[in-house]
Amino acid sequence: MLKEAAGIKKVIICTGKTDLRKGVPGLAAILRLHFDMNAAEEGTLFLFCGSSKRLIKGIIYEGDGYVLISKRLLNGDHFYWPKDPAEARNVTIDQYRKLLDGHNIEGIYKSIDKYR
Repeated sequence: MLKEAAGIKKVIICTGKTDLRKGVPGLAAILRLHFDMNAAEEGTLFLFCGSSKRLIKGIIYEGDGYVLISKRLLNGDHFYWPKDPAEARNVTIDQYRKLLDGHNIEGIYKSIDKYR
């Protein structure tokens, strides 16, 4: 379901590790305070990864509210998540799908200093 990216116009990954006990308000606050981004940009999926790299969470605004998604990998698998702390990166839908499939996308995306 996540891999189809239905309704997703843009994907932003927040690199480094995030405390994934947070829900939508906490993740939106991270975007606002650490990255100077607005979580209420319709059609933009913001992704976060925990320290174990087995769980990612995402939030996307749909115009009338937020959707919180999560994916946990089993059998000792993990996501190849960029380690740079406090950086947001814009990835293509294809790169996003590769990330969900377990591929390392390091070095094939653009870093964004200020996202507006």
